[in-house]
Amino acid sequence: MSRKAPRPPLNDESLRELALHYVGRFATSRARLLAYLERKLRERGWSGENPAAPDALVERLGELRYVDDAAYATMKSGALARRGFGPRRVEQALREAGIEAADRVAATTPDDAAAWEAANRFARRKRLGPYATQTPDPAQHQKAIAAFLRAGHDFATARRWLDAPPGIPPERPDNEG
Repeated sequence: MSRKAPRPPLNDESLRELALHYVGRFATSRARLLAYLERKLRERGWSGENPAAPDALVERLGELRYVDDAAYATMKSGALARRGFGPRRVEQALREAGIEAADRVAATTPDDAAAWEAANRFARRKRLGPYATQTPDPAQHQKAIAAFLRAGHDFATARRWLDAPPGIPPERPDNEG
């Protein structure tokens, strides 16, 4: 039975190459890149002359715009909204990715039309409300409301979508009148 030889400890050059490979392969935030580099340092150790400085490397890659938290936040929030997730869920995902508050607010301030469209996508994807084949029983209705809330939509939006009969999407609140 052959075992792989242990990977050699990292040094300045190998840590930089590892970071560049990671940012070249994945869209990421500074916090996630730093966590990745720190994990690799724990796994492989350090053999450089100076102490390891993954935070300085991440800062340098940020200055070079290889890692851009604002652009990552915008991209991630758009992707989540296209999947039907609401503003609260998007904000939570960005917080978990280590995005600072200012960048989170800029990326998660959707207009009402975008939030309504995200709810529409969620209802369609989960076949809820107007996209259901039949009117749900009370227990299924409660589960559907919980699903909407977990997806980051507010209660009023969830009720509006789920109270719609099958086949008839609700009108947006700003279109009433």
